[in-house]
Amino acid sequence: MKTKNERMETLKMLISSMELGSQDEVLKALSKEGFNVTQATLSRDLKQLKVAKAASMNGRYVYVLPNETMYKRITTPKTAKEMLQFPGFVSLNFSGNMCIVKTRPGYASSIAYNIDNCNIPEFLGTIAGDDTIFIVIKEDACKEVIVERLSDIIPNIRW
Repeated sequence: MKTKNERMETLKMLISSMELGSQDEVLKALSKEGFNVTQATLSRDLKQLKVAKAASMNGRYVYVLPNETMYKRITTPKTAKEMLQFPGFVSLNFSGNMCIVKTRPGYASSIAYNIDNCNIPEFLGTIAGDDTIFIVIKEDACKEVIVERLSDIIPNIRW
């Protein structure tokens, strides 16, 4: 049985890689990925992800994820399962008591949410955009400890 998190990640991948203009189209795309959900469940998922509709390049209204102003569509999309083999994490950099985590588009908010809910004592706070997380860390915090703490939240994190 597939989990809600897997379904939500698949849904984000589908919306960001395909031009889906109706819930019926989204339900069919999810079904192809092995998720058979009701329209009511899909509607709740779309609301939770704060999905909106915006005009595509051809004038058709399609579902889009929040915080994306330009939607790059690929001409030969991979299946959501193929895309989910790669984590949302891209890079990690430090400057003084600041830490910047770069993610794939659409991942920063959910990763920052997980960071905030882990109550890491070395972290003072986070701010997330679409593909960037800004973390303020305590001045005396060791970078190796920060990476270790983040590795519990972000699989395969490297610095």
